[in-house]
Amino acid sequence: MSMRKKIQKKFRNRCCSLKLDALNSILAFTDQFPNDHEGEAIDLLLDHLDMENNNISVVDAESVQGVINLLLGANDVTEEPVASSLAVIDSFLVPKYRYDSVNKKFIEDTSSLSVHGKASSKIELYRDRFISLLQRVSRSEFFSRPAFVDGEIENYEISPIQSLNFEMGRKWVMGVISQLEDGHFYLEDLSASYFSLTVKYRISPGFFTENTIILAEGEMHGGIFQVVACEFPPLEKDRDKTQRETHFGKDIERQPVDETFVILSDIWLDDEEVLEKLEKVLNDFESGEIVPSLFVFMGNFFSPSSCNLSFASFRKQFGKLGRMIGNHPRLKESSRFLFIPGPDDAGPSTVLPRCGLPNYLTEELRDVIPNAIFPSNPCRVKFDGQEIVFFRKDLLYQMRRSCLIAPSDKDPFEHLAHTITHQSHLCPLPLMVQPIIWNYDYSLRLYPTPPHTIVLGDMSEQKTFKVGGTTCFNPGSFSTDSTFVAYRPSTQEVKLKKIKEE
Repeated sequence: MSMRKKIQKKFRNRCCSLKLDALNSILAFTDQFPNDHEGEAIDLLLDHLDMENNNISVVDAESVQGVINLLLGANDVTEEPVASSLAVIDSFLVPKYRYDSVNKKFIEDTSSLSVHGKASSKIELYRDRFISLLQRVSRSEFFSRPAFVDGEIENYEISPIQSLNFEMGRKWVMGVISQLEDGHFYLEDLSASYFSLTVKYRISPGFFTENTIILAEGEMHGGIFQVVACEFPPLEKDRDKTQRETHFGKDIERQPVDETFVILSDIWLDDEEVLEKLEKVLNDFESGEIVPSLFVFMGNFFSPSSCNLSFASFRKQFGKLGRMIGNHPRLKESSRFLFIPGPDDAGPSTVLPRCGLPNYLTEELRDVIPNAIFPSNPCRVKFDGQEIVFFRKDLLYQMRRSCLIAPSDKDPFEHLAHTITHQSHLCPLPLMVQPIIWNYDYSLRLYPTPPHTIVLGDMSEQKTFKVGGTTCFNPGSFSTDSTFVAYRPSTQEVKLKKIKEE
């Protein structure tokens, strides 16, 4: 594709049209970046145009030249070193954004949200999920209608399910999988139409459960929509830098900081063998050359056999962990410690998102370790431009049990990673399987700001897999398998580690 066509296509995706003199100015600008094959310079130019002219539909040369001068002038400024920063975002503090179909952009929803939603909140949950993915599909090069015919790419059109009543032939539809009768699948979209669904041929990787949103290719036969291809909505190739501002504020370009995160899941504080293994890990990093900037401890923090213990005993064990960390002065002074509750830890309920560990249990630990943080589950972390999502949930087991269509023989964790990233949601299970606070479902979504890394704490064996531009990994169960992960945000390098048995 020529540079001229690439520029025109990117502006069309932002619902803007270019005047001829503006197009020539942009072509001259892109000529200064001959190795920019992905068009990142154009994206950056578009981001600044959006920020300065929110409602502009026709871009002229004057607007373009002003932004170009600003960008080229920024290259001449000597950057001063900026200290590395780490921000932890609780799920209940994540801003809510809603897609505006008129202006074709995401806008912040500033309305107050109650934990106890109305009946309409449940409807909005499904509607917002669907609309968000529908606009992503509409931006895909395979499903966006081109202004000019280009023989290089074959384009398709998404048909409303309702149109299958009177349109013949093979069609692509997008809908939510429903199982209204045992063994019979249905598709539903915003037109509230249902059609029986049978899958005869290929499906893409992933777990197809109720409530997942799919693209299906097929045609009607005898009142049944027979599917020949079934797949998840495609990912966007390029990260939208403008939308990166939604959860964390504007990114600042800085030199990569070579830091390490240590992530452990299932730290059973009532098990002496587990505490001995944990102390060995802390001793190794205390005496090492590099001190990790962050330790992430994910629940469950107590073994299944601890159900008869009192809250006073739980509190005592957290205090013991605090004193253990305090015995390592380098770690206590230089590292921060993140404690994320597990599905069976103490708390008001098992509904997602879960609030942080109760203050009563962690008070003794806080007194010893002032750098301890107790966020919700899930939570988000920003570190030097990297966005990382931490989620502790035995999700693989539940997804496999809820799967309606048998997946291929690929590794189950690959299917899980595909499902979460393509659905843009951390837990796309039916609400009967995993309840979610209706008004805070948005805090589990991974769009419009897809993270760089997703950490899925799971009881299954440790794994790592990359989908698109997102790295997904499971640190494994530290208590049962002695496994954990050392992660470098600057390079997205995941080192799977295991304590050697003596």
